[in-house]
Amino acid sequence: MSGRKVLVVGSGGREHALGWALSRSASVARVESAPGNPGLEEIGAVYPVTATDGEGIVRLAAERGVDLVVIGPEAPLAVGLADRLRAGGTAVFGPGAEGARLEASKAFAKEFMQRHGIPTARYRVATSREEAEAVLRQWGAPLVVKASGLAAGKGVVVAETKEEASEALAACFTRNAFGEAGRTVVLEEKLEGEEASVFVVTDGRHHHLLPGSQDHKRAFDGDRGPNTGGMGAYSPAPVLTPSRLREIEEHIVVPTLAGLRKEGVDYRGLLYFGLMMTAAGPKLLEYNVRFGDPETQAVLPRLGYDVGELLYQAAIGELDEAPLPEPAFAAAACVVAATGDYPRSSTKGLPVEGIEEARAGGALVFQAGTSRKEGRLVTAGGRVLSVVGRGDSLAEALDRAYEGIAAVRFKGMRYRRDIGARAVGTAVGGSEPTRGGTR
Repeated sequence: MSGRKVLVVGSGGREHALGWALSRSASVARVESAPGNPGLEEIGAVYPVTATDGEGIVRLAAERGVDLVVIGPEAPLAVGLADRLRAGGTAVFGPGAEGARLEASKAFAKEFMQRHGIPTARYRVATSREEAEAVLRQWGAPLVVKASGLAAGKGVVVAETKEEASEALAACFTRNAFGEAGRTVVLEEKLEGEEASVFVVTDGRHHHLLPGSQDHKRAFDGDRGPNTGGMGAYSPAPVLTPSRLREIEEHIVVPTLAGLRKEGVDYRGLLYFGLMMTAAGPKLLEYNVRFGDPETQAVLPRLGYDVGELLYQAAIGELDEAPLPEPAFAAAACVVAATGDYPRSSTKGLPVEGIEEARAGGALVFQAGTSRKEGRLVTAGGRVLSVVGRGDSLAEALDRAYEGIAAVRFKGMRYRRDIGARAVGTAVGGSEPTRGGTR
């Protein structure tokens, strides 16, 4: 059997989407994962090795004779898993620990942006509540408060009032809500505009932009409630016009990659640019050093080319400079089904039904917080799964995603009804109880 053997590290919806895309790549013969999830079990073997067990992953890659390791989550990248694998001669899609600092430390990332002239929000770094409160008194509100370290997408508060900002600082410094990740805080001016995300595949010298996307971080319709890991996403993002993408590439992407090279970082993997389209032009909100979740579930299903070959080229430092083919689908949309108590907590062990019905209707279903109990699929996390629709337009893709998620059932299931509504200029998902809200 020809083709490469690939190991996907991680267990979420992003990893399921990566495994799905890789399994459809002509260059890939086998896709396995660790620790995987029930959805990835349908693609290939899964192994009970956690993503942060560096020694275990290195041993597994050697034992399975894999040609490429694709690291999904940020935590193993931050502690140097890619470095350990490369030291043993394994090709890895994912940066080493030095490159991963762009996400592991928001303070470092902001300083990097400043060093290399990358447009971003005005900011201050604080290492104590007293220092942060002094900035708050000086700047006032609104203000964005960010835990500097890794906080699973939940360490950012957009505070509209001084009281909200002070409460966010108390969560970091007094209640220790984010542990070590919240002991340094970045305070930023609140930028006005529309957010969007750009994925860039790079081998450190060359790069390719994947289709743009936009996600929905707030828990509830109308962008209300607490920030989450992401409640849905769609691609393309109309705000990312061709001229804006050229501007982003020229003023943000290229200077970032040049800055990494200047600082001696051999970056091979995915760079995620979280952007705000302001009246003064695109500004960078944050870097992620891996595929975003749930944006990945909306971007990868659009592609019709060999994703495995693209990631392998980047991993070995030989990214083809030829332009990427146009996406096979004009649009895709992802809607996340979460437990009723997410993001505060998650109810585990609830039976999940309707996935095959959703697939039969043409939707893709990527599992995240699921497990098997006595042969039944049950909930195992707050964001349980993502349902994806594709189409010739964003409106068509959204309709298919919502038709698919209407077939999925578990007790207390909740999802947003307004994913992509602003982009298509109308409400989506219907108003019936079975098409959105809680059930």
